[in-house]
Amino acid sequence: MTGDSKEVRQEFIVVSRPAEGVLLIRLNRPAKRNALSAALVGELGAALHQASGDDDVRCVVLAGDDRAFSAGADIADQAGRGLDAVFHPGRLAGWDAVQNFPKPLIAAVNGYALGGGNELVMLCDIAIAGDTALFGQPEIKIGIFPGDGGTQRLPRLVGKSNAMKMILTGEPIDARTACDIGLVSEVVPAEQTVERALTIARMIADRSPIALQLAKKSVLAAYEMPLEAGLRQERDNLRLAFASEDQKEGMAAFLDKRKPAFRGH
Repeated sequence: MTGDSKEVRQEFIVVSRPAEGVLLIRLNRPAKRNALSAALVGELGAALHQASGDDDVRCVVLAGDDRAFSAGADIADQAGRGLDAVFHPGRLAGWDAVQNFPKPLIAAVNGYALGGGNELVMLCDIAIAGDTALFGQPEIKIGIFPGDGGTQRLPRLVGKSNAMKMILTGEPIDARTACDIGLVSEVVPAEQTVERALTIARMIADRSPIALQLAKKSVLAAYEMPLEAGLRQERDNLRLAFASEDQKEGMAAFLDKRKPAFRGH
């Protein structure tokens, strides 16, 4: 399949296929700086669930707009409905779909990535930031604290002291600081953020789909398992990779000095 830039617009997301093997999902709630309402998170989760079963999708880029990746949760909704808004089944199912998405997921971040927006960035496998992006967990300022994984993922990514500073003060950090502490992979000029993420996605989409998913699963095990258990899973996953047709094709192509034609088998 070749790339198809045609956009499919839903109420709160816009989906397109800018390159072969690459899906681009843009959050599209600009009036609310892409605040993560239950409806938006539900649409995102449904799109990723569909992409997980689509063999033509090998990598997904998630972006917002120039002003905001996402400014966080829909506070007006949470103020009105309390925990019913936070624990809305559709919202939780959407977050689970992002967390459990088996294929590579890249965040292209411009503008605000605050609260749930920053937690969404942390669920992605690679994060590219525009040089004007801001990252933060400001929930403490309204009498709560991060509840979509921030207290667990942020210290794993940036260390205890950096995480505590962000969570307990609620103050944001700029893109360069986010890169220095390991929250994002690269900082680029803001106008290049999405294209840089797509360049990486196109590179990833050229790799074996089986190896990509097994590699992602193995890396994530490092955050969830003791070292010995993670090493066992790594070896088990490597056995699965060696049993694939893609492994045979990849090694044959290397020896033949040609580009491999991976098919995901």
